[in-house]
Amino acid sequence: MTVGASSHDRRAKAVVKLGDGTEIEGETGYQSSNSSSTLPLVFPSALGQNGTEGCKEDSFTDVHVKGKMVICYINEGTFVNMTMNVKKAGGKAVIIGNTFREGSTTYSDVYVLPTAHVDNKGLSKIVEYLRSHPNPNATITFHGTEFGAHPSPTVPYFSSRGPSLINGGILKPDILGPGVNILSAWPVKVVPGPKQPPRSSYFNFLSGTSMATPHIAGVVALIKSIHKNWSPAAIKSAIMTTADRLDLDSKPITDDYDGTTEPADLFAMGAGQVNPQAAIDPGLIYNITTSNYIQYLCGLGYSDKNVSVIVGREIECADVDNISAEDLNYPSISVTLDRNVTKTVTRQLTNVVSTGAEVYNAVVEEPNGVSVIVTPNKLGFGRLGRKKKFTVEFKVTDGSMSEGQNSEGQLLWRSPKHEVRSPISVTFA
Repeated sequence: MTVGASSHDRRAKAVVKLGDGTEIEGETGYQSSNSSSTLPLVFPSALGQNGTEGCKEDSFTDVHVKGKMVICYINEGTFVNMTMNVKKAGGKAVIIGNTFREGSTTYSDVYVLPTAHVDNKGLSKIVEYLRSHPNPNATITFHGTEFGAHPSPTVPYFSSRGPSLINGGILKPDILGPGVNILSAWPVKVVPGPKQPPRSSYFNFLSGTSMATPHIAGVVALIKSIHKNWSPAAIKSAIMTTADRLDLDSKPITDDYDGTTEPADLFAMGAGQVNPQAAIDPGLIYNITTSNYIQYLCGLGYSDKNVSVIVGREIECADVDNISAEDLNYPSISVTLDRNVTKTVTRQLTNVVSTGAEVYNAVVEEPNGVSVIVTPNKLGFGRLGRKKKFTVEFKVTDGSMSEGQNSEGQLLWRSPKHEVRSPISVTFA
């Protein structure tokens, strides 16, 4: 399972108050009961000021930072290192601002000075203030942990995005999990200096898909503890088909990258934000057997030797009924579509509900420029383990779509009790 990262609604809040009264919300793991003093602002290398960018060790040549609040943005190294460099140069506080690339993603890192990390829009406000005030100053106040931040979740700038450059027939990533400012146990002192808590209480914030993936592993363990006979593919399907494509305000999940706040596309969020409670009872699943994977590997064109190494036994692809990547029984659908050709993919659903019959109707959100026909468009399941196949036919309806352009939609199988959702990605050839 390929996991992207998402933010959550908890913020370790810090507020920058500029000399003109403008307040800019940010984050920091440095949380003091006192606010910083009102300090003069300096932005090395920017707006005609001396020094070099990035608040590196050698960034403060010919610029006076002693006793001031220093504005930094990431150039190399880490945010914590920047504050250490500022402290060494005599600075008293730090504002870390995002460039357009980091957009809206801010961190709750633990710093050695009073620090606030603000997003790209916040940095733009600070720069505007600096340009219009000859003697700029600012104060940082700390607000502890706050819940209910909006929007949430979002896709942070660092989360890896698709499509897969090797295999466009499988949509990647699969799912989003919380991966921004995750607070967890830490084995060593978080920052240099003698004032540290006892070793047993070391904690730190960390961000990355390496933080998101353990969350999904935990959801997998939860599902497996309840459904002990489910295959890995069944668990993956349950997680993907029940994921949330909307945020806590019932709006499309947005992408922090470049600070655009545009809705995240499928190559950023996959099926959406993991919903553990819903994944326990998905209604239907897309199962994949070992034989299906062998058909898929042979269909990708791997040699008999390579497939045999992967599978762990001798395989001759000439004896296998190969399938294309697009026809693997995956919970999402990704196709490359020629404007002059109709393409059909096949999927099979398995009923995992043991109580009562259910009838599902296909509800299609067609990608722009594409006709989508599901056959049959109604499926009935009367017993546990019952399997039903269906096909999805794709045809270009808008000849203006350019080669390489992507279009998105979804297929929803809906019953009175369950909704089984598959994202659809179409790439025009």
